[in-house]
This record gives sequence, C-alpha cells and structure tokens, in this order.
Amino acid sequence: MGLEAIYPKPNLSKNNSLHKVYPYLLRNIKIERPLQVWSTDITYIRMAKGFAYLTAVIDWYSRYILSWRLSNTLDNRFCIEALEEALEKGIPDIFNTDQGVQYTSRNFIDILLSCQVNISMDGKGRALDNIFIERLWRSVKYEYVYLHDHVTMAELSRGLAAYFAFYNDERLHQSLDYSTPKSVHCILTGI
Repeated sequence: MGLEAIYPKPNLSKNNSLHKVYPYLLRNIKIERPLQVWSTDITYIRMAKGFAYLTAVIDWYSRYILSWRLSNTLDNRFCIEALEEALEKGIPDIFNTDQGVQYTSRNFIDILLSCQVNISMDGKGRALDNIFIERLWRSVKYEYVYLHDHVTMAELSRGLAAYFAFYNDERLHQSLDYSTPKSVHCILTGI
C-alpha cells in the first residue's frame, strides 16, 4: 500500500549526481588560526509536530559560531543565508561541507568561488571529516535541545539564539585553554 512512517531518514545529506563534488582538503592539515577553516552542516531537531532543521557555520580554530539558521524545510535557502552572514565576518581559506545537495548546489558554490574560498567536501559517509560541527551538534542537543520541549519554531529559534550566545560568549572550552570561542576568535581576528 506504500504506507511509511514519517520520521527523519538516517541520512539527510543526499547528493545530486549532477553537482560537482570537491575533494577533502583537510587531511593532515594543522589548524593554526581563525579564518583558516570553516565548516557547516545540517542537523534535525524533533518538534512537537514535525522537525526543524538547523544549520550553522563554525570556525575550526576558535570553535566560534559565525552564524546559524533554522528552517522547516531542507531547501538550501537557509544554508545560503547562514553562509552569507558568516562571510560578512571574514573570508576563510577553506570551507568544508558534506556532499548534500544544499552544499553542492550551484548557488551555494558560486558564493564561495566568488570569494576565492577553497572548497572542501567530506568523503561519502565520513562524518568525522567534519568533526567540529558534529561535536557542536552534540553540545547543542545535550545541553539545550533535549532539555526543552518546543511547540513552535519561534520558541525554538529564541531558545537557540540564547544557547548560541552562551556557547560563544560564556561556555569555556578545554581545547581553548578554558577560554570562550568569542574571546579566542575576536582577539586573533580583531573582529
């Protein structure tokens, strides 16, 4: 009968065979400064009715969240908005994504190419290639999402805004010698 439960499928990052896939550029590279490598990804958040999709752009060195967006669809408009906001704060040397259609689409790639950013894409099925954003999703979910029930996108958006402000401005990171992402990023970039 074609009946199927409605739930997020295990792999949200489907590629489009017509889109160009770029090589992974970060193997054995030492991350030594902000603006060297940024990355992005999408995660889903279960709501009372349906799902919300969250994307963020993170600086690998400082762990600073440069931008984020929430959507109720998986089109790439919210990914492009997050990218454009992040690029207002600087231009990275390398921008890493997975091979999902949101990131391999011409309109997303063209923005990076126009800024002369080197594009890097995870290997197929290699979530650890983008480990810093994957670690961010774990923090967001365990420190905020799983502790709160959200009925509306507006509630979720307000809550995430407060969480990301806390994450950037107050949350100490062992990997940053117990400094905050904002203090490390801003001191070293002057932003």
